[in-house]
Amino acid sequence: MGQTAAVSAVLWITAVSLAAWCWLLLCQGFFWRTDVRLPPRRDPEAWPSVCVVVPARDEAAVLAASLPSLLAQDYPGRAQVFLVDDGSTDGTGELARELSRRHGGLPLTVGSPGEPPAGWTGKLWAVRHGIGLARARDPEYLLLTDADIAHAPDSLRELVAAARTGGFDVVSQMARLRVESLWERLVVPAFVYFFAQLYPFRRIGRKGSRTAAAAGGCVLLRADTAEKARIPDSIRHAVIDDVALARAVKDVGGQVWLGLADRVDSVRPYPRLHDLWRMVSRSAYAQLRHNPPLLLGTVAGLALVYLVPPAAVVVGAAGGSTATAVLGALAWAVMAGTYVPMLRYYRQPLWPAPLLPFTAFLYLLMTVDSAVQHYRGRGAAWKGRTYARPGAVTDEG
Repeated sequence: MGQTAAVSAVLWITAVSLAAWCWLLLCQGFFWRTDVRLPPRRDPEAWPSVCVVVPARDEAAVLAASLPSLLAQDYPGRAQVFLVDDGSTDGTGELARELSRRHGGLPLTVGSPGEPPAGWTGKLWAVRHGIGLARARDPEYLLLTDADIAHAPDSLRELVAAARTGGFDVVSQMARLRVESLWERLVVPAFVYFFAQLYPFRRIGRKGSRTAAAAGGCVLLRADTAEKARIPDSIRHAVIDDVALARAVKDVGGQVWLGLADRVDSVRPYPRLHDLWRMVSRSAYAQLRHNPPLLLGTVAGLALVYLVPPAAVVVGAAGGSTATAVLGALAWAVMAGTYVPMLRYYRQPLWPAPLLPFTAFLYLLMTVDSAVQHYRGRGAAWKGRTYARPGAVTDEG
C-alpha cells in the first residue's frame, strides 16, 4: 500500500512538471525563441549626437579586443567615447589612451571617478562620472557599454536608428557571450536561456507591459529619459544594474526594447567552471532580493521543472511505472526542445540540450552558494569589491 502511494505521488509530481513545461512552452512569452533581434528601423533625417560611456576596472586583458571596435564606429552624427577608469591597477587607462592614439577614430576621453561613496556600486559610480562628463556635450543619447564588449562597425547607427524609428527610450542588445571551452558550452547559452525565461523579450518591448530588463553590456538610453529617471542615482545600490535601469525607465513611462545581438560580442573568457560560478553567484541572491522564501521557492521550482523529468525517467523505469517514465520523458523532451534554438543561436552542437537538467542543477547550486556568501557577510564580489548588503559598498583591496 505504501509503495503504491509513493509511486502515485511520483507520478503526480511528474505530471505537474510536464504541465509546467507545457505552460512555459506556450504561455511564457515564447521565451525560447531567438528571433527577437533589432526591430524594423530606418535612417533618421538628422543623426542625433551620442556619447558612449564605458566603465572599466582592471580590463587591460580585454580592452585591446573591444575598445578599437568602439573607436571605429561608422556613425554619421557626432559621437564621442568616455572611458571611466574605475581605480584600475593594471594600466587600463593608459592602455585606452594608447589604443586611441594607435587606432584613431572617435574621440576618446579617459576619466577617473575616485572610490565610490557608501551606497554606490563601483560600476554605477563610474557610470555616473561618465554621464557627468558626457552631459557637457549635450548628447541626445547615451550608449552604456561594458569594457569587454566588441561592436560591429555599424552597431551604433543601427541602435540609434532602431530607437528613433520605434520611439524607444532604451534599446538594449544582449551581447553574444564567448563559448569556446567545455564549461562555456555547458553554462553560457543556458545563462541567456534562463534570463529570457525570467524576462521574456517579447513582453519587455510590448507597450504597457510591466516586464522590464536590459542587458548591461549594450544599452542605448535617451539622455533626457536618464535625467527624468535619475539614472544612475536612483539605482546606485543595484548589483543587477541593467534590470534596475530598465525598471527605472518604465517607472517614468519610458519604452524599453531588449533582444539578442547579431554582431555585438563579449570577448571576456570564462574558461573554467570556477569563473562561471563566480559570475553567476555574485548576483544570483540579489536577483531574489535577498529573500529566503524566494530562495526556497526558486530551489523548489528549479527542482520541479528541471530535475524531476530525468529523475522520473529513471525512477519509472526502475520501478516498473511506465506512465511515470513516459511523462518524465515527455517533459524532458519539451525542455530539450526549447533549448535547441538558443544552442543554434550560439552556433553550438546540440548535445548540451538533453544535459540541461545537469546545467540547471549547477545553477541551483550557484544560487544557494550566492545566498551562503550573503549570510556569511561576503556578499556579491567583483573586481576586488564586495557588496556585503544592499546599499553598502566595501573594498577588499
